[in-house]
Amino acid sequence: MADSVSLKFPDGSSREYAAETSGRDVAESISKSLAKKAVAIVIDNELRDLSEPVTNGTVEILTRDDPRALELIRHDAAHVMAEAVQELFPGTQVTIGPVIENGFYYDFAKDEPFTPEDLPRIEKKMREIIARNKPFTRQVWSREKAREAFAQMGEDYKIELLDAIPEGDDVKIYHQGDWFDMCRGPHMASTGQIGNAFKLMKVAGAYWRGDSNNPMLTRIYGTAWTDQAQLDGYLHMLAEAEKRDHRRLGREMDLFHFQEEGPGVVFWHAKGWRMFQTLVNYMRRRLDEHGYEEVNAPQILDKAMWETSGHWEWYRENMYVTQTEDDRVFAIKPMNCPGHIQIFKHGLRSYRELPVKMAEFGAVHRYEPSGALHGLMRVRGFTQDDAHVFCTDEQMAAECLRINDLILTTYADFGFDEITVKLSTRPEKRVGDDALWDRAEAVMSDVLKIIEAQSEGRIKTDILPGEGAFYGPKFEYTLRDAIGREWQCGTTQVDFNLPERFGAFYIDSDSEKKQPVMIHRAICGSMERFLGILIENYAGNLPLWIAPVQVVVATITSGANEYATEVAKILKKAGMHVQTDLRNEKINYKVREHSVAKVPVILVCGMREAEERSVNMRRLGSRDQVSMTLDEAVLALTDEATPPDLRRND
Repeated sequence: MADSVSLKFPDGSSREYAAETSGRDVAESISKSLAKKAVAIVIDNELRDLSEPVTNGTVEILTRDDPRALELIRHDAAHVMAEAVQELFPGTQVTIGPVIENGFYYDFAKDEPFTPEDLPRIEKKMREIIARNKPFTRQVWSREKAREAFAQMGEDYKIELLDAIPEGDDVKIYHQGDWFDMCRGPHMASTGQIGNAFKLMKVAGAYWRGDSNNPMLTRIYGTAWTDQAQLDGYLHMLAEAEKRDHRRLGREMDLFHFQEEGPGVVFWHAKGWRMFQTLVNYMRRRLDEHGYEEVNAPQILDKAMWETSGHWEWYRENMYVTQTEDDRVFAIKPMNCPGHIQIFKHGLRSYRELPVKMAEFGAVHRYEPSGALHGLMRVRGFTQDDAHVFCTDEQMAAECLRINDLILTTYADFGFDEITVKLSTRPEKRVGDDALWDRAEAVMSDVLKIIEAQSEGRIKTDILPGEGAFYGPKFEYTLRDAIGREWQCGTTQVDFNLPERFGAFYIDSDSEKKQPVMIHRAICGSMERFLGILIENYAGNLPLWIAPVQVVVATITSGANEYATEVAKILKKAGMHVQTDLRNEKINYKVREHSVAKVPVILVCGMREAEERSVNMRRLGSRDQVSMTLDEAVLALTDEATPPDLRRND
């Protein structure tokens, strides 16, 4: 064993330390104040306990306010929650407790499942444990010692987890005072470093190991943050998200519904379908502007097609399959790509025709577990704004940039301007030789730099190593909504696999057959999901051009009915989606009802308005009314209702 280790610090300096020096010792050698603030150490990007001996490498001392420490806060909070549960409810077994996005959970085996009413008690006990400020200490046990300890405690699930640890791997045990659990770590120095910016959120059922054949456990979810302001912000976001839930708004706006006889498929109502078609029509115009040709491939194809594409091997469990009386097996398409390749292959293609751009609003069906279904956001049947660009290798970069322009301008038209573009590179399991991957990743890396430069800092970029598709690298487009949530929508994916599998080719300038580059491209992704995102982003108060009902003309008195009907007729002739409300009800009642339905504009008409040929305009969310002539109102509303792409082309 070496007598010393060499550590390099972020400022470029290096220092030698005696072997077995701990991370805490390193922090103290820099400054006592840093050692007090330290929660962990990072060596060559690997997070470690402060108590662990350091090894050669580049080192950072992590303090609690570092964003990377948030995962440690949540991990430690999970352990404290487990201790609190076992103090309050002796005999409860703890199983698995990981960190998840925005928080943590732990699964418990208990004769009587937990209820939401238990959460305040558990939370109070957690605060007591945190206040004790007991140190986290790590030990490595033999398998025999661990098995004996957990057997004595009646922790059967821990024994099963112990048996699943590969031979040769350490069995790590973390103590916080007298309580301990088996865990890979790392942890912070003590429970006190967790802080009090946490909250237990809900209880749910969860099968052991996610298998419905196993016992049902109770899962307790929690969230934890660096400080109270972050926690408050997160809870506010959740409250806003609940108010904006597209499923509730969909009912109030009479857009769509779901029912048990068609799980995961949408029953579109007239208003919702109008909104859907407005989105489709907008996208059609954008596609035409960018040189795409719309095609339509069959909904159902022989399984041989899916075997050739690789979906039968890679995606079979998510496909809907049927067998006919002549014993042929067919599958409803989960993807549009194989059909588009068949269209490309039909007839001889010349290099002069490339790029060939095919688009389809393709209805696809994919089996999703019932527990994963969530309104429009996660369905089994949906429509993709799918497209495939067949081009030469030399055209690949230019086409990726054109796609990027189309995606970003589309998002901007819907009010999304905080976008992140991430390049996902080659996964461990992939098709195609390394030379193809090298070329594609080099091109897409260059494109990413251009995207960043052209945006002048408005667009964020990132690299996701190993997250590419098995058939090629890809760009992922993530947008941020009005309450800070991120949604991954658009993709641009380079594909080496399908053109080769299906034998697609074009005739090059030297009269030789050559395989095209195939670029998969989606902007909305799922049209249904994108509409759900729009509804929540705007809390139902949609831009006038996409609102399913743009104007309601409501009367104060029946004497104005004829004039209100004329106003609606003029607006309809101008291309607006208009309804009249001539009911014998008070105007405030009418306004409230249409406000709940999220109608953007209500035009109020009484006898004075009929005589003056004017209207009183009331906007959704405002108590103010603006009086204007009918001509002024028609001009203003039709201008506002003009889709942004048509406005640009005027």
